[in-house]
Amino acid sequence: MLKEFRDFILRGNVVDLAVGIVIGAAFGALVTSFVTNILTPLLGLVGVPNLAEMTFSAGSATVAYGLFLNALLSFVLIAAAIFFFVVKPMTAISARIRKPEADEVTDEERRHQELLAAIKGLSR
Repeated sequence: MLKEFRDFILRGNVVDLAVGIVIGAAFGALVTSFVTNILTPLLGLVGVPNLAEMTFSAGSATVAYGLFLNALLSFVLIAAAIFFFVVKPMTAISARIRKPEADEVTDEERRHQELLAAIKGLSR
């Protein structure tokens, strides 16, 4: 039974998943730190107030709606940071290294086909 467990743990998918989770958690901490320590203070410079202080009382309950707005703003900033600093650059990089599809004809191939047609026309 221990051998089966060892084989299960050392299976490639489990190890890849574990590495992905650890890297994802580290990346999440990095992006959260970027938003908290860089983007949010920059918003303060342009006049966005500290939303965490916004509350109102309803009877004996205090509703801290500013904390929700703060979480919402953090979500939007994190999504924007991921989009502009991860997704867009990776899309640009993959477009540069992407190989042409089988049905796509590159300019060089098109030029070769035209030259071959010209050579065939000369031989007739």
